[in-house]
Amino acid sequence: MLSLIWSGVVTGCLYALGALGLVMIYKSSKVVNFSHGNLAGLSAFCVFGLTAGSLSWPWWFAVAVATVVALAVALLTWALLLPIVSRSDLTATIATVGVGLILQGTVLVFFGSDIVSLDLPIPQMSVKALGINVTSYDVTVVLSTLLLVGLLFIIVDGTRIGVAFRATASNPFASRVCGLSINRIHLFSWATGALLGVASALLIVPTTFLSPTAIESFMIQAFAAAVLGGFSSLPGTIIGGILVGILVNLFIYYVSSEFTNTFLLALILIALPLFPEGILSRRERTRA
Repeated sequence: MLSLIWSGVVTGCLYALGALGLVMIYKSSKVVNFSHGNLAGLSAFCVFGLTAGSLSWPWWFAVAVATVVALAVALLTWALLLPIVSRSDLTATIATVGVGLILQGTVLVFFGSDIVSLDLPIPQMSVKALGINVTSYDVTVVLSTLLLVGLLFIIVDGTRIGVAFRATASNPFASRVCGLSINRIHLFSWATGALLGVASALLIVPTTFLSPTAIESFMIQAFAAAVLGGFSSLPGTIIGGILVGILVNLFIYYVSSEFTNTFLLALILIALPLFPEGILSRRERTRA
């Protein structure tokens, strides 16, 4: 049981990172970015393409290039949606589905439909404690999540752009009246969402495989985590991700992996009426 919970926590950290990217964008622009998983998948394929075959670039350099590509695509997506968001955030949300399909098609054109593997450049080690097998991959995921989440909270809580982001998320009209640049806040949230998506994709791929739809499927779990967080609370999203990771792990072990998506849908349907504003809504009602 402890080993199942531990592996669920590790996987939940990845769900939390993916969900935080969705929530950052939604908090500022009220757009649910359904192309989030496709963009993360494109960046992972960029790393694969640059490190495999005849190129054989250093892994970290390939990650830097893939990150630049992800940022460029995210900002281009925001620019394309800018005229739509001002009229209807629902229309903009639907438009992200089309963007996702374009990104998926781009992956198919440049990288094909083959299933490939992409590993992290870390030594393979493990240690047993309390019956739990803790691997170097587990430690990498947990430490990376702590580092990224800590950095995100420092930026959101302790910088001018972070305070402006919180103000815009709380009251866009009042923020605009006070002279804040809403477009600048949107740029910040879309860029941050893209970076979190890249990180989650590169960390999840070593445990499974890389295909044009693999990361998109992973983002279903991230979406469930965002729903548990109410799509408004960053701490709630983190807790939601870990809860989803543990619950999915237990479900797969005791029931079946074939009905994972059905279980996630049921979890979302149960969570929405119980926690319409997120699992931490009462505590965070006064916080943006």
